[in-house]
Formats: sequence, C-alpha cells, structure tokens
Amino acid sequence: GDATLKFLDEFKVDYAPKTTTTTDGDDTTNDIDNDDTTTELSSSGNKVLQDRELLTCLASTSLKTKLEHDLADQIATAVVDAIQCIAPANYTTNTPVDLNMVEIMTMQRKLGSDSRFVNGLVLDHGGRHPDMPTVLTNCHIMTCNVTFEYEKTEVQSGFFYSNADEREKLVESERKWLDERCRAVVDFKRSVCKEGESFVMINQKGIDPLSLDIFAKEGILCLRRAKRRNMERLTLACGGSPIHSVEDLDATMLGFAGKVSEVTLGEDKFTFVEECQHPKSCTLLLQGPNSHTIDQIKDAVRDGLRAVKNAIEDQAVVPGAGAFELAAAMHLRNVVVKATKGRAKLGVEAYAEALLVIPKTLAENSGFDVQD
Repeated sequence: GDATLKFLDEFKVDYAPKTTTTTDGDDTTNDIDNDDTTTELSSSGNKVLQDRELLTCLASTSLKTKLEHDLADQIATAVVDAIQCIAPANYTTNTPVDLNMVEIMTMQRKLGSDSRFVNGLVLDHGGRHPDMPTVLTNCHIMTCNVTFEYEKTEVQSGFFYSNADEREKLVESERKWLDERCRAVVDFKRSVCKEGESFVMINQKGIDPLSLDIFAKEGILCLRRAKRRNMERLTLACGGSPIHSVEDLDATMLGFAGKVSEVTLGEDKFTFVEECQHPKSCTLLLQGPNSHTIDQIKDAVRDGLRAVKNAIEDQAVVPGAGAFELAAAMHLRNVVVKATKGRAKLGVEAYAEALLVIPKTLAENSGFDVQD
C-alpha cells in the first residue's frame, strides 16, 4: 500500500537512458549505470517513447520469461514498434496508452519466428468476387457504412402487385436504385484515382453479387460486412473518416495505404492493409505451426505490451533479478536498523535477511555460489 510506495521512493533517481540487458542461464538481469535500483524516468513522456533501447529492454525482460530468447528479442522489437505507433505524438503522463488500438491477429502457418509488426491492419476476411484484384499499391481507402443490397424495411410492410409486369417493374426499380449507388462510387473512384493509384472499399454493411460484379469490372477491391472494431481502427490507421451516404462522397474522407494484399490460407482469407503514412492503430501478426505455439506467443505479447505501457504511464522502472531486494536489505541494515531502538531492531534485521532469499535463490539457480 502507501507504505510500500514510500519505501520505493527512497531509491528513485533521475532518468538515465543507458541501460543494458545481460542474460545468465534462464535469468535476465538489467545492468543500470546508477548504483540505485529504481530509475525514475523524466517527466516528459516523449523522451521515454523515443528511447527504443530502454523500451526494448523492458519488453525483452517480460517476454523472455515465456519465450525462447531469440524469438523473444524479435517479438520485443515488434511490441515496441506497436506501442510507439499508437502513442500520441504529444504524449503526456495524464494520457493513457490505449492497447485496444493494437490488433493481435493469429495465423496458423509457418513458424513463430515469422511473427511480425504490421504498419496497418490485418482483416480476417477478403474480397467476395473472383475477378477482384488481390494485390494493389498506392490505394485510396474508403471506409463506409452504406448498404449495396436489398434490405428489409424497419417496420412491417409489404408490396402488392396484380400481375407479372408490375412485379418486374418493382424488381427493376430496386435494381436501378442500387445501380445508381454503384455508379456514384465508380464515378468517385475515377475522379480521385490518378495513374498508378487504386481504390479499395471496405463496407460495414452488405454488397450484393451484382454490385460486386460492377466494382470488380472497375478494378475496385471490395470487402463487405467488416467488423465494427476494424472499421474504427481503419480510420485511425489509414486516415480519413467513415462515409455513411453516397451523397457524402468527398476526397478528404478517404484514407491511404501503400499496399493492400489478400492472402488465402485454406478456406480463410486475410486482407493486409499496410504501409500507412501516419497510423494510430496497428497489428501484431502472430504465426506458428500449431495452436499451442500461437497461444504461448499471444500470452507473452499481452504481458510485453502491458509492461511497456506501464513503464510509460508510471514513469518509473524497477529492475528485476533480485536487485530491488538486495538494495532494500542494504537500506534496512544501513539506515533503518541504526535509527531503530529496542526489540523492533530484531524484527527489521529478520525482515532484511528474509529479503535476501530471492536473490540467493536466483543465484543458486544460475549456477553461482550463494556465499559469494
């Protein structure tokens, strides 16, 4: 509680960015240039975000408790990239880092070492037309919530006709209404796309087969029924804003991505929206040969993200491997015991000796002589 926090304050010093990480056996320790064991970071959160070496050491220390060391070093770099991507440029300690802006996508293929950071989003669905392009570059991204299919009315209603001609006219009028919407999107695409540029439409609502065929002939990649959380992250990753009506089409509402590609894995399709210019949302793509490996990496990544997030928000780092326990025991023996009188002094000495159990155990497990 409060007593522990006051005790930790005894060891705080000014932020020193020079930190190194050394690994002995299965234990990871941080060597800090200062003699004290707790490093208080500077009051500016931007300086912490820009110190990749410190953040990588934090992520690596967390990940190496769960992953093989080479893989942990690789994932640690991806974790730091993700945190620096979603943290605002004018970050202050009063602004929390929203980890929900980091999409963790899993794909059961290749090896765990193929996991990587994606500067954009990976969507777990693809185009629904065989003639649509699978790889596009210099893409204008249109995120919309507009229906391109017949919809049932919100209230109970019905259409009545007396002969087949009236029914055909009804179907034709509905088709004409959808064709006008499709034509508006096609004309908009032609007006904004220059030579060498392409157009991608990601819609939260449905698109019927005839509309998909119109877009495919125009070379537009369409994704329908996108998840709401992906729609929110798309505008943060690519820029632009959602479009809710074809009457609101404007070039300023479009986002941009350097590359959009579709990957088919068995019966599943994934769409990669990459090379975004100023992303505020990103994806950690976790891959592995089986579900056990993927789950292990996923748990480690969540811990690594939280470790880096907490260091940025708390503006303080406490080294592990028994460093704090050693310093606390020395502080109790050299400072607290001398200022304590009576039988309470025996309790302080016993508590100081008990704190040494942790570093002694770590030293023994690493193959060192405890007495040394």
